[in-house]
Amino acid sequence: MTITRRTLLQSGLATSAALLSTGLIPRRLHASTRIGGMQIDMVSDGNLVLPRDFITGPMPSAEADAILARYGIDSDSLTPPCNVTLLRHEDRVILFDVGAGTEFQPTAGFLPDTLDELGLAPEDITHLVITHGHPDHIWGLLDDFGDPFLPEAQILMGRAEFDYWMDPNTVSTIGAARQAFAVGAERRLAEVADLITFFEDGQEILPGIAARATFGHTPGHMGFELRDGSDSLMVVGDAIGNHHVAFERPEWDSGSDQDPATAAATRTALLDQLATSQMLLAGFHLPGGLGRTERTNDGYRFVPA
Repeated sequence: MTITRRTLLQSGLATSAALLSTGLIPRRLHASTRIGGMQIDMVSDGNLVLPRDFITGPMPSAEADAILARYGIDSDSLTPPCNVTLLRHEDRVILFDVGAGTEFQPTAGFLPDTLDELGLAPEDITHLVITHGHPDHIWGLLDDFGDPFLPEAQILMGRAEFDYWMDPNTVSTIGAARQAFAVGAERRLAEVADLITFFEDGQEILPGIAARATFGHTPGHMGFELRDGSDSLMVVGDAIGNHHVAFERPEWDSGSDQDPATAAATRTALLDQLATSQMLLAGFHLPGGLGRTERTNDGYRFVPA
């Protein structure tokens, strides 16, 4: 199956009315925890509606189907949640990614409503930290008037990821299925470029927040280790993109990754670290957003917090 933006939009439109009528598009706080003096809340931007093959296309079909069936997934669509990490620490109010905005899928883009329900205005956000440049993570950078949605926020982004999306060759090399991703990212990042502070792998970008290269899903994808004293948490973005096949078979290529082989190696190493350390993780597309990693006989399991 060829996955294009048209396919994604049609899939989302086909189910959005039913989701809205049943209240399955969430606009709420998902989960919360404290890491020392850090307050972490997982807040909703809604969910995506994806063709099943967008994830499982390169995988052994019978084995992938059996894994999904164990998680009660038997339809042709996947509906992963979109969990934005909100961190309040000292005088900083920090978002990790800014959601899809209003131009990607009708089931996503609800972060403004969620923040409002939490009593936060866009002007209250002091920092925006970007994991990567895919639509569900950065198309919310601009409001409906084309102005920065977070007018007071300092934006922090990995240099390699920014350079990739701003490279004029990206749109012609990313593949037809993702050309709209490249055009949308370049337009939005160009509008906020003067607000961005760049960082490299291993750098402490803010007190208690260290950048961690997790390349593969995109060329410059970054995770972030939050630490205060002996407590820690890893914001993994889309380095671990779901709670089923990504955990049970992290070594499999995923159709959602731009460099599947690199992403699989990153995912496998990250899950090993998380299972060994029992560090909490915050995942953009994981149920509830927060949890831990447990080893199984032949893979891993996500355990919600």
